[in-house]
Amino acid sequence: MGIYIILLLCVIGPVLNVPLPPNLQIMFPNLKTLDNKDRNTQDTILGELANNPDSKIPTIEGDILIHPSGRSAINCASCLWPKSANGTVIVPYTLSSSYSTQQVSLFNSSMQEFYTLTCIRFVPRKKEKDFLKIVSTGGTVQCAFLFFISTNKCCSSFIGKVGGGQVVNLAAGSCMSKGTIQHELEHNLGFFHEHSRSDRDDYITIMTEYISPGDRGNFNKFQTNNLGLEYDYGSVMHYPRYAFCNTSGQDTIVPKPNPSVPIGQRDGVSPLDVSKINRLYKCGGKSDVCATLLNTINGTLTSANYPSAYPQNSSCVWLIRTRSGKTASHFNAFDVQSSPGCVSDYIKIYDGPSKTSPLLLDRSCGSGVVPLLMSSASQMLIEFVSDGSLSATGFKATYTSVQCGAIYYASADNFTTPNFPYNYPPNMNCIWKIIAPAGYKIILTINDFVLEPALENSCIYDILSIYNGLDTSTGPSQILCGIISSRTLISVGNSMALQFISDQIGQYKGFQASYVFVPLS
Repeated sequence: MGIYIILLLCVIGPVLNVPLPPNLQIMFPNLKTLDNKDRNTQDTILGELANNPDSKIPTIEGDILIHPSGRSAINCASCLWPKSANGTVIVPYTLSSSYSTQQVSLFNSSMQEFYTLTCIRFVPRKKEKDFLKIVSTGGTVQCAFLFFISTNKCCSSFIGKVGGGQVVNLAAGSCMSKGTIQHELEHNLGFFHEHSRSDRDDYITIMTEYISPGDRGNFNKFQTNNLGLEYDYGSVMHYPRYAFCNTSGQDTIVPKPNPSVPIGQRDGVSPLDVSKINRLYKCGGKSDVCATLLNTINGTLTSANYPSAYPQNSSCVWLIRTRSGKTASHFNAFDVQSSPGCVSDYIKIYDGPSKTSPLLLDRSCGSGVVPLLMSSASQMLIEFVSDGSLSATGFKATYTSVQCGAIYYASADNFTTPNFPYNYPPNMNCIWKIIAPAGYKIILTINDFVLEPALENSCIYDILSIYNGLDTSTGPSQILCGIISSRTLISVGNSMALQFISDQIGQYKGFQASYVFVPLS
């Protein structure tokens, strides 16, 4: 194979043009080829595509391995991992000893999202005959970077269960992101790329004029079972817009009707990815699984039927996963059947993606106020359980992603912008919320304050917004910027919120503030 190069954002990678073998008929009955001929995320996927051009095992669509045995046709059911008596789907795996402790932790967190949101259970292999053999060396597979020639560096896998110890290639140096790991795991569960769907021409245009003839097999369209779900531009299984382009600055995949729609993320599985897995494997039996992934920077969630009564005998989870920073949640309404010790209906909130994560809030019920909560990282899990007796109207909550900040209940404390007294970073969004007991007010003192100056007496760059109450979606009572020697502010009620936002250009010292609770006079 020759040496290939990257031209700006264009990936050029040869793919062997081979017929689609019967053993790839996984989630798509009667599968056949049809006749169709945010920059960090893009870089991740382009690097992923760049890893596989010289594989010694044939591939289609860049990272899908073709079984070398040329197995005869097998029906769809035998290509799926079997469901156990308790309704879970066990997928045994082994992990190469060459991965570091940090990389093993990344694998665990990537697999955990499947556990939380679906019936799929990736478990360490004991003696099972069929299992995933996750390796960094690639086994008999050798690959090459487009940046430099190397061996045993690739991200690739088979489609569905092919039997025995099937290799999943995830190079320790280049495939170590949650989205890339989940992408290859989804292949092993039976999923092709999203842009290969039979209805893809209604949603995207493939710009073949910017794809070299040898690479066009990566954009084949198949007769697929789309499981009754809409096309997912945000799927972790979707190619990026610049994949395999041969002309600098040109897209090979253009969404329609809106060409600016983001495609090809590798942050992790999308909400529709989760729905596809649950439908393909019938995870909820005759009903849908009550598991929701929330992957936007802010949003709203409610119990089923809200504000009407929620269903009895239900068990639901909401996994909030933002790209970075922390997650803050606020319950706008809460009415859950009360019981001693909340043994009947209750919510729990976890500081992380699973029910084994530390608790932010233990069993809570009744109609009291749920405290404001903030996760230590970018994920928060909310669990709601109801029994077969009485029900109530349930709850409504909002969440938002913050890069820094905290929630304070102590009678006095202090806080600063990141790095204070040195310059704060660019593109920050920090929220501090202060909550005093009823009958108290908050006295906030800004002791040192240096932000980017105002423009013509208007604070439009780096700003500190101060709110009476906790809702930062309403207008602030004050907006501060520039240099302030000292200032004291008193809350109207028993709560106060502060939001600090910095832009990309011009960083300064920041601020230091303190507060104290005092009784209402």
